[in-house]
Amino acid sequence: MIEVRGVEGAVVAVLGLGRSGLSAARALREGGARVLCWDDNATARAAAEAEGFVCRRLGRPEDLDGVSALIVSPGIPHLYPKPNPAIAAAWAAGVPVDNDIGLFFRSLATPDWDNFDTTPRVIAITGSNGKSTTSALIDHVVQAVGRDAQLAGNIGRGVLDIDPPGDGGVIVLELSSYQTDLARSLTPDVAVFTNLSPDHLDRHGGHGGYFSAKRRLFAEGGPDRAVIGVDEPEGQFLVNQMSEGPADDRVIQISSGRKLTGPGWLVFARKGFLTEWRKGKQVASIDLRSIAGLPGAHNHQNACAAYAALRTLGFAPRVIEKAFHGFQGLPHRSQLVAEQDGVRYVNDSKATNVDSALKALQAFDKVRWVCGGLQKEGGLDGLQAGLDHVVKAYVIGREAAGFASQINGPDAEVCTTMAAAVAKARAEAQPGEVVLLAPAAASFDQYDNFEQRGDDFMACVHHALSDKA
Repeated sequence: MIEVRGVEGAVVAVLGLGRSGLSAARALREGGARVLCWDDNATARAAAEAEGFVCRRLGRPEDLDGVSALIVSPGIPHLYPKPNPAIAAAWAAGVPVDNDIGLFFRSLATPDWDNFDTTPRVIAITGSNGKSTTSALIDHVVQAVGRDAQLAGNIGRGVLDIDPPGDGGVIVLELSSYQTDLARSLTPDVAVFTNLSPDHLDRHGGHGGYFSAKRRLFAEGGPDRAVIGVDEPEGQFLVNQMSEGPADDRVIQISSGRKLTGPGWLVFARKGFLTEWRKGKQVASIDLRSIAGLPGAHNHQNACAAYAALRTLGFAPRVIEKAFHGFQGLPHRSQLVAEQDGVRYVNDSKATNVDSALKALQAFDKVRWVCGGLQKEGGLDGLQAGLDHVVKAYVIGREAAGFASQINGPDAEVCTTMAAAVAKARAEAQPGEVVLLAPAAASFDQYDNFEQRGDDFMACVHHALSDKA
């Protein structure tokens, strides 16, 4: 546990008692704070009370008398579409609002670090797509070379649940826009921006607000190194904001699909090869095509981001390349579920928006596409460039007919349920094709989360294949 510093004797309120909220409450108590908690869910309150925490409603300014800070869980809106009443009450009472990420960054370093030969490093990754795979890949490589690494944030453990890092330890944080938007302290050693596509627009008041939330990771603390994807204008803008000139190698530009040029530090992937350039000269090249855990151009972008971040730690290119080959990928992200009769079954349930689904489709030549769910803003027009990879679509979800009507080109069959979609795709798939779950939608119309949806897909695949056998 990371003990929160600077709170001894203070009264601190925690709003939201999920994974991050409850871990924040524990870390605050460990630091000597008196903790007040609230969650609208009675079960969550009961769990906190079972650990000895006091629960008290926090919806009015007077409820925050004597409170020095309000710590908010990431799922709770603080500005758009409207502030949570407890947050509005904190504003009215002049109580600072923060989250567990802010507590983490202000509490991580301790006097013990003065005795370390190598200061611990924090690498923080944000962006719309690929940040989970990038984070896990960095963590995998660091551990593969024998260094201590911990993975936390929006993946793995809560940031305050990890162990204090030892000499030379590396902490890898995946940070969502919900987390970066509110944290009062954001001071990673290396900050990574993968890419940007429309997502969570209601929560951030539009596309500009969404980008601004991501940008805070770079603007608030000034990382020693910034790794920035430049395949969208926002990344190009961010590079210009962070660098002092074209040769400023504190900023590493990354791209997937095009060659980058110039005197700076550049990492890009083209036609399956990752290439590093520095000061106008090629430094290294890696053939990514044979790395099973990183299929497709979108994963090659993730490889570029991870590679660049690892190079800032001084890892040699060949060391990184060797470790890449041992990466198995993440559940629900281009996850190979099974292969039978020349047909592969791939679970990319994490492809919850149009951009991530497009990249999943483009990773394979002939796709039997399982898609659908709770559709997000903007429709499916952004998928058009990937539909020539689709042999047929099998649409699930409560609004499957409406979803199917937006698919222009390939046949789209309304299946509604996962079991029906997988059974139909299995019956019609030909050797060399891929049955791919890449929903391009949220899961909440039929499932609690994307993980449950992916698990159902895998169960249906195994059932269908066992029937065929």
